[in-house]
Amino acid sequence: MNFVHRYFGETRASSDAASTLLGFAPDTLREPTYFVGRVARHLPFREAISALHHVVVSDLRFKPKDRTAYFEWLKAHEQQLLAEAFANRDDTKARIEALRQEMNDINKRSSALMTPFYTARQKYFDWLYKADRDAWIVLDPVITVHPDEVFFECFSLDESTYGRLSCDHDVFERIEDMACGTTNIDYSHALYDEFQKIRSYRDTTLSIDPTGFEVQTNGENTYREDKIELPDSWMRGFLQVSSAMAQPVHVVDLHPVDMHTIITRLAAKKERRGPRSLRFLLEPDKPVSVLIEPWGERLTFRRSIYRGNTGAEIRLWGRRRLAILARALPLAKSVRLHLLGTGLPSFAVVDFGGLRFTLGLSGWTANDWSRAGQFDLLAPRTKVDQSSAERVFGALRKHHFATVETLSAETGLDRTLVAGGLGLYVQNGRAMYDLDKGVYRLRELTRDPLAMGALRFASEQEEKADRFIEARLVTIGSTDQREGRRIVHGEVLDDGKTRHPMIAIDADDRLVEARCDCGFYGHNKLMRGPCEHMLALRRIFHAQVEGKAA
Repeated sequence: MNFVHRYFGETRASSDAASTLLGFAPDTLREPTYFVGRVARHLPFREAISALHHVVVSDLRFKPKDRTAYFEWLKAHEQQLLAEAFANRDDTKARIEALRQEMNDINKRSSALMTPFYTARQKYFDWLYKADRDAWIVLDPVITVHPDEVFFECFSLDESTYGRLSCDHDVFERIEDMACGTTNIDYSHALYDEFQKIRSYRDTTLSIDPTGFEVQTNGENTYREDKIELPDSWMRGFLQVSSAMAQPVHVVDLHPVDMHTIITRLAAKKERRGPRSLRFLLEPDKPVSVLIEPWGERLTFRRSIYRGNTGAEIRLWGRRRLAILARALPLAKSVRLHLLGTGLPSFAVVDFGGLRFTLGLSGWTANDWSRAGQFDLLAPRTKVDQSSAERVFGALRKHHFATVETLSAETGLDRTLVAGGLGLYVQNGRAMYDLDKGVYRLRELTRDPLAMGALRFASEQEEKADRFIEARLVTIGSTDQREGRRIVHGEVLDDGKTRHPMIAIDADDRLVEARCDCGFYGHNKLMRGPCEHMLALRRIFHAQVEGKAA
């Protein structure tokens, strides 16, 4: 996807003895979105926005070691090493000499061809890092201004970590100007150094600059356009995060000191073997216990009591990403974990009082949000007609944020239909679920709405499920109602083999449990989302049993 952003000026930051100004340049090609306010809670704001920066620059993908220097040394000492190795083998000297000559010829030819390229590439990256470090951060954060709060959203470079900083309007002692909406901001790496200069004795102003929307035509030469080829993975990542946030979770309230203890213990040792996980042991009305593997170290937190109705044992991987929170914890009032399940995403919401920082982690570091967690497929899949969907979206646009119940009462539509309509807009980048306050929010990721079919199939599994349904290879075996869940068993004929999926759908039309005898489920369970057989059975169930169009 190709996008053009136009900024008036550049993001700037300045500090003097009395004040600090953080001025972000919004995309002037989008609806006017701006905000100017003076920060009242300086230190929590500094720590939270610094944590957001750590998400932006985070990249934990495997990086192979640069062995260029080693190979250069090996090449320079090759003859000496070979001579030492075969000094006592006179019968092989001729052969060694011939091989040595052949290798020298090959090295000379390859060196002559590739050396200019390697030299130029290294010079370019050296220059880029020193002269234009912003280019290392490919995607600018997204900022949204709403009647009750301002929030920033971003992804890490490896797309496995999501960050969201939300600031209630109470965080600002004075708001001078604002216009609600969503926009991209011109983000500068140098801003991080300015964040560190925020002090309680300095007036700190956050400005999403409205000037660019007011400049007349004769000022156009001050605009700067950035053309970005936005990867589909970035867009899908945002969609997956919002869908995952809306799923049933185990909520664990941790004291900030307890979370800091976990991070400290992880930093104290380096594991050399697996499993590398955090195992949360949850029992209702009892202290939270965490088992750190592979060392078998168990931590029990007497200050943190699990208030859930049912016990659970949940394992999390990619745990070192939690270190992003370390610096922010001393000022935090509480930490709330939202755990979807073993190997599934998790969210940590750090509350500073009016300021909240949400860290969203995919199932594990190498499992980024876009490719391996189709959580939009677990969301309600109710068929919603265009008129009803537009009514729901119109009501959401009017309020900017609302609960399903509020929108249902305002539109007069059934709650399930409203949830299905919101799910459609979440999956098309026009709305999001706010985990902090439990509401849906208007948040349009792109200037022009995405076509409904642009990202029709987010995964190979959904595309296969569509083919099964078109070929009439799906049948429903039995249905049952237990504990508010609809339990559905069925059969899917897949390449001459009959698969037997089972799905459980709750009252909100969410897929909360599923099993199948296929290889995809056997290897991944639900850690990479439902398999194609579950998806096909679910759609047929809605179409045939509930009388809904697939």
